Amino acid sequence: MIVKGLSERRALAAVRMSASAYRYAPRPDRNVELRARILALAQRHKRYGVGMIHLKLRQAGMHVNYKRVERLYREAQLQVRRRKRKKVPVAERQPLLRPSAANQVWSMDFVFDRTAEGRVLKCLTIVDDATHEAVAIEVERAISGLMLTRILDRLALSRGLPQVIRTDNGKEFCGKAMVSWAHARGVALRLIEPGKPNQNAYIESFNGRLRDECLNEHWFIGLLQARTVIETWRREYNEERPKKALGGLTPAAYARQLAANTATMSTGL
Repeated sequence: MIVKGLSERRALAAVRMSASAYRYAPRPDRNVELRARILALAQRHKRYGVGMIHLKLRQAGMHVNYKRVERLYREAQLQVRRRKRKKVPVAERQPLLRPSAANQVWSMDFVFDRTAEGRVLKCLTIVDDATHEAVAIEVERAISGLMLTRILDRLALSRGLPQVIRTDNGKEFCGKAMVSWAHARGVALRLIEPGKPNQNAYIESFNGRLRDECLNEHWFIGLLQARTVIETWRREYNEERPKKALGGLTPAAYARQLAANTATMSTGL
């Protein structure tokens, strides 16, 4: 219309458009770098949701608004598909108090998987209830009560032993070898009530993460590969994976903070 002789004002009035809309120039996208970081994290950690992606960005020093991350996450259609879980009867919920220092209480349990040829993998998982650290994940074809005590003796050399070990009522945990070992080393064994896994919630939560983020994401050819992959995941869980329950810190960082606070309090006294 302007080319045909109408003024800009009359042309805009004819098409009912404001001058500001006509002269609007789109701003450059300021989310290019952030969008790329979100995509890279989502591709590396396929089972991380938007909450974990946000914590990882904060861990890297990017102080970005959660809603902004969530919007870009949804635009890229990176939502994690939830796996269907077996429905179990709701148990009586009881608060599980967190210890105040490392090596006060350890939780232990077994997680099972299979290698490509169909043979069983038996994973002993050990978690420190205070720091949420994965103390160890021992991967074997079979683990007896005697082997369990040898694993704990090996951990004692590098980390020490806890005051209490919390487990379910599995035969390896209740057998003569384990009971004799605990008595000789002054470690108290605390067994949860049968059918109440909520009484061992820390290890149950950890086992769920191990299953979802590691075991279900890999196809193990053999025992050696399974040990390597699972140990790599354990180290990443301790040293790189932030946890909201720990204020966004990794378990390893939280353990150092807890140790420093304990040392400060001891010095003050």
